[in-house]
Amino acid sequence: MHGLVNRAIQRFVIDSYGAAQWSASAQRANLNFVDFEAMWFYDDEITPRLLAAVCDVLDRPYDELMEDIGTYLVSHPNVEALRRLLRFGGVNFVEFLHSLDDLPDRARLAVPDLTLPSLELREHSANTYSLCCRSELPGGGHLFTGVLRAMADDYGALVFLEHQGTDDGVETVSISLLETDFAEGRGFDLGVRSE
Repeated sequence: MHGLVNRAIQRFVIDSYGAAQWSASAQRANLNFVDFEAMWFYDDEITPRLLAAVCDVLDRPYDELMEDIGTYLVSHPNVEALRRLLRFGGVNFVEFLHSLDDLPDRARLAVPDLTLPSLELREHSANTYSLCCRSELPGGGHLFTGVLRAMADDYGALVFLEHQGTDDGVETVSISLLETDFAEGRGFDLGVRSE
């Protein structure tokens, strides 16, 4: 598994729960180290073991943990680069949804050896969609539920999201767009400002 994935889990735990909880999670997962290197590769079996350890230490269900990680990846200031990558998908939430099919390819432009879940958006009407997610790691649909929830807030859209379960390895998230301009979204500039 790419180190960026494991590093994101590490940053989520530290930023949300503290370094002591991360150290306890790393110990419970029998890692024999506490810091992941973002650009290294790790054995695929480490990530599920790590997530199970985090669930145990935090006393959180796996699906909720994955959704919280997805929300964190978009909303926390320490991972602003991912939010920027996602915001390039469109000027509003609907355009963003339609850009999700291309997200794995856009991510590979930044990190060529990173493998993201395969995503397919299905439009059922002007306001109802479903996102199909096939991931090497169980819970990818829950992770993207968190991403979608945070991105809807980012755009100022009001949405209802529901994980529909898994069928033949594909997780489906239903998306009901209730209002596109429900609230003022977070500011976004194409250029990065140097301070």
